[in-house]
Amino acid sequence: MRLDKFLKVSRIIKRRTVAKEVCDKGKIEINGRPAKPAAEVKAGDNLVIRFGRKTLAVEVLATPAAVRANEAADVYRVIAETYTGPVDELEDW
Repeated sequence: MRLDKFLKVSRIIKRRTVAKEVCDKGKIEINGRPAKPAAEVKAGDNLVIRFGRKTLAVEVLATPAAVRANEAADVYRVIAETYTGPVDELEDW
């Protein structure tokens, strides 16, 4: 399955066009290598996605053509989720 389609089906990114833009900017890696939108994704692959200050690492568990919204989280497993922001912002909470 194409990377941009997987990101949409899994609902990690809500729209395929946005997933394509994120890939084109070099913010997604598959197994440690920069990925293009048409890169093939298969079960067992590790994805690292950078959203601004947030980095999400996931393992692909399945690549179904379509998934119901309540089952979308079943196609991947979160390995790590990190936030890199100024410490000052967090101290006010």
